[in-house]
Amino acid sequence: MWDGQSIENDKYLKTLILNSEQDTQSLAEQLATLPLTGSVWLAGDLGAGKTTLTRYWLQALGHTGAVKSPTYTLVEPYSIHRKDGSTKPVYHADLYRLQDPEELSFIGFDEYLDEPEALVIIEWASRADSYLPPPTLFIDMTQSVSDVNNIEARQVQLRVSKAGQAQGLDLSQLII
Repeated sequence: MWDGQSIENDKYLKTLILNSEQDTQSLAEQLATLPLTGSVWLAGDLGAGKTTLTRYWLQALGHTGAVKSPTYTLVEPYSIHRKDGSTKPVYHADLYRLQDPEELSFIGFDEYLDEPEALVIIEWASRADSYLPPPTLFIDMTQSVSDVNNIEARQVQLRVSKAGQAQGLDLSQLII
């Protein structure tokens, strides 16, 4: 049944099936072409592929070094050097171990969100949704089994928020 095609296809809503790690990498490469600023909230159970998607995304943006999981540090900063000579600040946050959303104010998390042109990719944002401003893009990843040889697959739903719509984000061109 799942052949890698999108289940839903809309300018602001897209549901895709990732049947392999190469599909995850392809999605990340396409996300890197979007003019994203602000925050992106990644949701999904443990092992759903959030960190893997983020690693490929950072690489597609131009990061050449190691991509560390921010599970214990909460935030890993990256300065992506672009071909035009500019630098794009990207922050990868993992709030899984966050005890209280107020902890974010103690580490200066607001500064990441206020930085012009910054992209803040947040895993487990729901642990601080009362503290965080609305994201530009929601990405929800769920594990499932594809009909093709009972191979584990990921269903990924991408949803552009009102802030993302104001930025002109369009998901209709994303394909796997």
